[in-house]
Amino acid sequence: MCGIAGIFESRTQEPIDRALLRRMTDSLGHRGPDDSGYFDAPGIGLGHRRLSIIDVAGGHQPLFNEDGSVVIVYNGEIYNFQSLAEELTAAGHVFRTHSDTEVVVHAWEEWGESCVERFRGMFAFALWDANRETLFLARDRLGIKPLYYAMLGNGTLLFGSELKALLQHPGLPRRIGAEAIEDYFGYGYIPDPKTIYKDVAKLAPGHVLTLRRGQERVAPRAYWDMTFNAPRHAMSARDMAEELVEQLREAVRLRLVSEVPLGAFLSGGVDSSAVVALMADLSDGPVNTCSIGFKQADFDESGYANLVAKRYATRHRSETVDADAFDLVDRLAGMYDEPFADSSAIPTFQVSALARQHVTVALSGDGGDETFAGYRRHRWHHYEELVRGRLPRGLRQPLFGLLGSLYPKMDWAPKPLRAKTTFQALARDSADAYFHSVSFTSDDLRRRLFSPRLVADLQGYRASETMRRVMAEAPTEDHLERIQYADFRTYLPGDILTKVDRASMANSLEVRVPILDHVFLEWAARIPPSLRLKGREGKYIFKKALEGRVPDEVLYRPKMGFGVPLASWFRGPLRERVRDALTGPVLAETGMFDTRFLTTMVERHQSGASDYSTPIWALIMFESFLRQVHGVSGSVGSCPAPVALTG
Repeated sequence: MCGIAGIFESRTQEPIDRALLRRMTDSLGHRGPDDSGYFDAPGIGLGHRRLSIIDVAGGHQPLFNEDGSVVIVYNGEIYNFQSLAEELTAAGHVFRTHSDTEVVVHAWEEWGESCVERFRGMFAFALWDANRETLFLARDRLGIKPLYYAMLGNGTLLFGSELKALLQHPGLPRRIGAEAIEDYFGYGYIPDPKTIYKDVAKLAPGHVLTLRRGQERVAPRAYWDMTFNAPRHAMSARDMAEELVEQLREAVRLRLVSEVPLGAFLSGGVDSSAVVALMADLSDGPVNTCSIGFKQADFDESGYANLVAKRYATRHRSETVDADAFDLVDRLAGMYDEPFADSSAIPTFQVSALARQHVTVALSGDGGDETFAGYRRHRWHHYEELVRGRLPRGLRQPLFGLLGSLYPKMDWAPKPLRAKTTFQALARDSADAYFHSVSFTSDDLRRRLFSPRLVADLQGYRASETMRRVMAEAPTEDHLERIQYADFRTYLPGDILTKVDRASMANSLEVRVPILDHVFLEWAARIPPSLRLKGREGKYIFKKALEGRVPDEVLYRPKMGFGVPLASWFRGPLRERVRDALTGPVLAETGMFDTRFLTTMVERHQSGASDYSTPIWALIMFESFLRQVHGVSGSVGSCPAPVALTG
């Protein structure tokens, strides 16, 4: 696993700034502490930091083809590289190493841009072909590995594994996008392909970008998309469950290839337990497993992790997270480079640090809920859609809209009595309702939170527009599959995979995700929706397939998630830290927020009158981003990068 960076002068062949290229590359040193390498030619420069996993001795990058006309910097793992190498050797290509990186180079020579369609794995790479004067950027199908880019006004293209590499360039505009702020407080992250900066983009999952000398228009192209429109499996549920295990076993097997120590995250949930169970079947010795627990019982899953670890006699290690971990906030801001409000980044960072003490590669269970409809919101959306389908919108909207406005808000009450949110959801259409079920803050709260200036700069834009567009593009008419598709396009790459990549790579740890193997996903997409969500049981067929391999106490317990007890922390040991961040000078200086409402939020939360822990955490991370990344200190004239908003 590695970090890549580069500069391409699309208009000229002037020498690139080698010192700048080195700074960009060195900023990614945590992603690759084992080695570094550079390439430059007229108008092009590539940098690489390496974490050695496969072909430790021979996999130095940048790596070239036989005559040196094609060069690559690459981050990832191609799990079918050996079979591809055999095919390419038969076609006449000569290999000098045993690395998957060289397979990518020869695959480009043989198949051009379509080479990415042959790769089974996770990757982000930049390839320069001198004969064609072409730069080719690519990102894997699911967005497991990141890639950022920016085209400057002078025709210079910058790219890198993380935003921090691009921020090394003094000419990169740092205009914060108003839409990005709305998206951030709407989702808790900024969905691809946007970033916090108007002039920087993420290459979206399953996309490539080809740029030739003299061409300045950047136009990414999709080469893969999650699909649910293939024919359904023509087999019994029992046979399907058995085949599911075999398909996942193969995805796990492919990810056990490593020349360095390897282990797994074990949260105590269904997905990580499934991965560990199959690893144990495929491994000669004990599997290394790691987990994180909490002192608060409502958030602690370590007991379930211990059940699985004991069953498979893993070499298990566990640590406990306490409020002291909040000291990570400023470090998290520097890791993510842009506002990121998933508080489970704290335990994810800590489990990565624990794992790295013993292994260099860890497998995780990410992707199971998206693949098999395991989130509670999937079940509630399904129920709501059944009601929406029975009542015409002309009747449903005014009826449930009225009930939603009249029914009291009772967050403190048992769930059956919290009908206000349900009534409001039923009054909305499908896309708007699902956005509100995943949103970090409500539309009303964001409008109270934002200053009049920011509201005006938004020009009516709402974060739900992204959800509406994505759901409209879903290649299925089934309402459950439409929201699963939305998760694959938004939440999975924007939140889950971003969180894991930055937290693990900050510890120089490679994480592999077998459930997100695209061959396995395409097989799983053919499972009838009624076997993913059956009655009240999410991941029904997945759990059935795992019976006998994972304890029933793990399979059929209520879902907890990987949460952090923020509400109690913010009223207890972190009271002053919250007050300093939300009512201090940094947020006030931006002019983006209603400072009186910020004070009200703090007072009401800390008095116990309301639970504002989610927006408070989002604001704390935004404040830390402004200080750690954007350069705001809160003193007059101190900001080297003004908080310039643009719609």
